[in-house]
Amino acid sequence: MLQDRYALAFRLYPYRKCADQDAPAPRRHKVVVVGGGPIGLATALDLGRQGVPVLLLDDHEGIGMGSRAICFSKRTLEIAARYGCAGPMLDKGVVWNVGKVFQDDRQVFEFNLLPEAGHAHPAFINLPQPWFEKYLFDQICTAQEAGAPIEIRGRNRVEGIDTLADHAALEVATPDGPYRIEADWVIGCDGAGSPLRAMLGLDFKGRVFQDSFLIADIRMRSDDFPTERWFWFEPWFKSGASTLLHRQPDDIWRVDFQIGWDVDRAEELKEANIRRRLDAMLGAEVAYDIVWSSIYTFQCRRMEKFRHHRVIFAGDAAHQVSPFGARGANSGMQDVDNLGWKLGLVITGQAPDTLLDSYDHERIQGADENILHSTRATDFITPKSKVSHLFRNAVLHLAEKHPFARPLVNSGRLSVPCVYDGSPLNGPDALPGGPARTRVGSPCADAPLGADFLLRQLGDGFVLLAIDRAVPDEIALDGPPVRALRISKADDPSGALAARYLGTAEGAVYLIRPDQHVAARWPAFDAGAVQAALTTACGKD
Repeated sequence: MLQDRYALAFRLYPYRKCADQDAPAPRRHKVVVVGGGPIGLATALDLGRQGVPVLLLDDHEGIGMGSRAICFSKRTLEIAARYGCAGPMLDKGVVWNVGKVFQDDRQVFEFNLLPEAGHAHPAFINLPQPWFEKYLFDQICTAQEAGAPIEIRGRNRVEGIDTLADHAALEVATPDGPYRIEADWVIGCDGAGSPLRAMLGLDFKGRVFQDSFLIADIRMRSDDFPTERWFWFEPWFKSGASTLLHRQPDDIWRVDFQIGWDVDRAEELKEANIRRRLDAMLGAEVAYDIVWSSIYTFQCRRMEKFRHHRVIFAGDAAHQVSPFGARGANSGMQDVDNLGWKLGLVITGQAPDTLLDSYDHERIQGADENILHSTRATDFITPKSKVSHLFRNAVLHLAEKHPFARPLVNSGRLSVPCVYDGSPLNGPDALPGGPARTRVGSPCADAPLGADFLLRQLGDGFVLLAIDRAVPDEIALDGPPVRALRISKADDPSGALAARYLGTAEGAVYLIRPDQHVAARWPAFDAGAVQAALTTACGKD
């Protein structure tokens, strides 16, 4: 029951002939984004909001069918909030923080991914990928109305690329025939099978795991399962070696069955066989409709480099991980968050293009971290020998009664943002007693500030966060503008800000990057130290 990959959930940008097709010579564009999935749309939105002209080329005319990615993390929501589209995502999505792990018919333990208060966003929402993409597209339309220079062309398929000294030349196929354009920068967001990557003779390196997983999205009304992540090892209903269940909006439920490697995929995707597995799990008396299904294989792979001169790859085009842990789309959104401000500074002449080398450094670190966690999850979920199977089940048995064993259980370590330890953009971590969670390189932790939250006040751009410390009204520095945000302990009645940013310090000054990662921190303001850290954060060292 594989769905037609060309079927559309939303036809948002139907093909129209453009002026480039009749131009006597190829026209030059500042940035061309290839691929209209979530990462391509987010990249276009990020750059367009900065005033950078961007052209997105997609071989379809809108958003594809099928849930595909459904779990979007707190960090992704924080990024979407800066873009202006987190609100409808939260309104539509199913919010969850709690997960439960079972073996056979027993609950082994449960966990809470956001046990502390004082955050604007939940640990996760479940939202089908077409809706996530639609809300990004809606925000692009809003940005266009406000003057953002974003153009999207549907049924414009890139079929060739030549990389030159200071630009790339693209050949684009349309219903009216081919045409050529040029681009100062090309961002490849065209998915795991990336045709653009293949055109450049590039490939993935990594592992493909010998197991198969059947996804079934079903529509049913049920009060038997709460809004939590439920994962079974060796489930009593015998529909697979493991099973995962998630609630989605509109009475849709996602079920993943581990079905083994040596299977006939066409046979497994027949509706009768999918129903056989579902009936064993849910009971034959439960009514449901199958709305989407697919089979996937665990793959943990990445490109050796993400930047290839004027062509840069992001999302699944750059790296692949297994779906357990929700690290695919979420890590892709972190790619965009990392790349967008850097490319914006380079294009506007505020930073050298060597700043983009730090995208390679930081996001390869993030990809390797995701691959490590996904590989460990895969090895635990699909043990490859009798000994590893015995070990896995012994861990589950211990975890049921002994908390010390629970961290060893791995049903997919769920997506968290990468801390860029060792980044070439990191400045001094010079705050005695500063908390480790907000060390240099880390993503900023949210905290309540009266009726508002810290991350909302940080917004975009470089920010000098001063907590009970004096900083001047005008910060005259060589480089991109730096905005001061002053907060006193009186603004922190819950004490969360102090706990997350001061630790044992009496006050602090943080330099925050546009992607809300910590660039440097000190016990007090020093103009020379801030200038040096800003220079480093812009890749000018």
